[in-house]
Parts: sequence; structure tokens; C-alpha cells
Amino acid sequence: MTEHSAPELTQLLQAWSAGDEKAFEELVPLVYAELHRTARRYMAGERSGHILQSTALIHEAYVRLIDLQKVDWKNRAHFYGMCAQLMRRILVDFARSRDYQKRGGALPHVSLDEQLEVAREPMKDLVALDDALKQLATVDERKSRVVELRFFGGLSVEETAEALKVSPETVMRDWKLAKVWLRRELGQQDGHPS
Repeated sequence: MTEHSAPELTQLLQAWSAGDEKAFEELVPLVYAELHRTARRYMAGERSGHILQSTALIHEAYVRLIDLQKVDWKNRAHFYGMCAQLMRRILVDFARSRDYQKRGGALPHVSLDEQLEVAREPMKDLVALDDALKQLATVDERKSRVVELRFFGGLSVEETAEALKVSPETVMRDWKLAKVWLRRELGQQDGHPS
């Protein structure tokens, strides 16, 4: 985080929620760098020559944010988590619309950095991860949210705990169990039973 404080961002988010469009205009430059890092992390896992670029992904996320009906923003972690979820949806929707799965190739690949690693090998594709996260959400919604906030949102354990209103210890426990569950689920999708 830069020199802008979490309370300052939260205050702007809440003002925007209350209908203050000027607050959104002030918010955008403050959060742009963090959103660009998140978008670059997403795009790093995409195949070369992907039509979408980091900046386009951020702009599409902004459009979808503006289109959301009033959101009661709790804090910056809530905001960044929602942005990460929107970026994930944009990329998954793009992959599905291009019908990559049916053609059997050129699916976007997701590589996880070491500290947020879900599996030892790079994921086969973002669509498979999205499907696995949806399945995990049917079993345990909170564990799915932990993965979404930590992996896709890039939030720390503490920020994730704050966003989910649980302890950091609960986040770590959910994170570890979710990684095991996803590793097993994605292994089964590859035809490799665990």
C-alpha cells in the first residue's frame, strides 16, 4: 500500500456507496496501482498474444464496478476482493465466450506465485480453477472466499481475516484446507485421481 491510509480509502469507498460520484473520482487514482498489480498477476498466466491486456482488464473491472448497484463497502479489503472477483469473472467469461474448452486448446494458464501456491504445478487453466472454486463454494463458501481473496485479490492473511470477519488463524486453517481440496479436485479433473 502506498502512503494512502486504509481509513482514507474506506472513507472514500463509503462516500461512493452513499452516492458521492466525486469520491469515486478521487478513489480511482489511489487504487489504480494495486489493481494494476492484480491485473498483471492475472495476465501473467495468460497465453502470449491474449487479446486482453492488464489495462483493459482494469478498465472492464471499473465499468462493472460502476454498473453494480450501490455496494456497502466495508473497507479496502472488501473493495480489492470485489475487484479481484470481477477480474476473475471477466477472464473466465472471455475464455468461455471464445469457446476454448470445446476446441481443446489455447486455454489461459494460471501460474501461482510461491507464497500463494495452490498446487505444485501450474494450473491447467483458469476455467478449471473457476469451476473448482465454484464446487468448493458449495461445500464451504468461506474457504472459497479465502482462496479468492488471497490468490486472486492478493490480500494478506490479516486483510482476508478483516474482510471475512474471522481470525487470522481461521484464514490460515481455511487456506491450507482449501489448497488440499483444490489440489485434489484439479488432479481429478486432469484424470489423475488423488
